[in-house]
Amino acid sequence: MNDRKEANAVDAFEALVGNLDYPMFVVTAAAGRELGGCLVGFATQCSLDPPRFLTCISKRNHTFRIAMRAETLVVHFLGKDDAEVAALFGENTSDETDKFAMCAWDPGPGGAPLVSACRGWVGGPIVDRVDLGDHVGFIIEPRAGESRDTKMRPLGFQAVRCLEPGHDA
Repeated sequence: MNDRKEANAVDAFEALVGNLDYPMFVVTAAAGRELGGCLVGFATQCSLDPPRFLTCISKRNHTFRIAMRAETLVVHFLGKDDAEVAALFGENTSDETDKFAMCAWDPGPGGAPLVSACRGWVGGPIVDRVDLGDHVGFIIEPRAGESRDTKMRPLGFQAVRCLEPGHDA
């Protein structure tokens, strides 16, 4: 493929995916006494049997460094009313801000924080890590969780697209 066709393909791809409304999640991890949490938009169920969930974390993110040492991740499902939580975990970096001092949480599986303000969460061991370019995909096997409000619409990418990220992707 020539350079012009490749550039057009990239432009088309960015225009198409830029209009998608992916659900947004907060992922938390613990390694030793260090805690991390970040807003993620690249995440999906990736297996039915056994149940598995894939979440992708930017290699530039503070939480990435913790997740690489962690054995467990917790994925928090955000509802349309959880924009404040999304802003806290999306606009701040733990390199500079203690996000967990700014929200209610409890220790969860593997010591990963359970953020109180969300519509539910699942957590479990990391069964694989996959290098995906500028992100790493973490595949977890849900072994614990809580469903608080399954009827609330998920918080989508379009609702948080105006946030100023704490780190570049």
